[in-house]
Amino acid sequence: MKVVVILRLNPVLTDELELTEDESDIDREWIGLEINQFDDQSLEQAILLKESSDAHVTAIAIKDEGVERLLKTALAKGVDQALQISLEEIEDRSSRALAPMYAAAIRELQPDVVIVGVLSTDDLFGELAPYIAADLGWSQASAISDFRIEADKIIVRQEYSGGRAALLEMATPAVVGLQTATQPPRYVAGSKLRDLLKVEIPNLSIDVAPNLEKVGSTELALPDLSEGATMFEGDTDAIAEQIHSLLQEKGFAS
Repeated sequence: MKVVVILRLNPVLTDELELTEDESDIDREWIGLEINQFDDQSLEQAILLKESSDAHVTAIAIKDEGVERLLKTALAKGVDQALQISLEEIEDRSSRALAPMYAAAIRELQPDVVIVGVLSTDDLFGELAPYIAADLGWSQASAISDFRIEADKIIVRQEYSGGRAALLEMATPAVVGLQTATQPPRYVAGSKLRDLLKVEIPNLSIDVAPNLEKVGSTELALPDLSEGATMFEGDTDAIAEQIHSLLQEKGFAS
């Protein structure tokens, strides 16, 4: 079975953030980048499938600053192949815009299963997996926490609110939005990464236009940090009295 895992870099949200001039996005020029935590889970699950069923795993990512190191890390962890999708420069990097490009790359690779993290900071509603599946005409499931291959089908565990879950049997080809792998992501030794420093990550060129149809405008705003938190001091009774007074002042208590 052939598996493709999609990897994305996210801004390090503990860094100081600044907005672009039109306040539609964060300024990414100087901010640090790290692998999306759900894509890291997807990478681990893909490698586990390789180890348990001899699946062939290809990691793909859209070419950008830091992506070569990201894909070399995937190679060090155990994927069979890593490719960066070469695109013309586009401003809109939303899931809606990029989904046709991922779908085109997937058509070139012809996998049985595509695994992508269920969410990212640029994909808060988990729309990338269903967008890609719709473009390809494949079956799709998200919020997946378990994954195994049986013959020509896959068995996944889909999580629901309230602690409920269901086992789904899916025919391939399929797209899976993964929430968590069946074990924590593995550590990569620095020596393995050093061995891959001179390895060149091949480009996968595609000739597909992004979907730039926007639903509406988006504006961002940084939180107001002009005032700090209210700090309470004293023993338990004194703190309780201060909290009650504050709640009264705000209209939440009588």
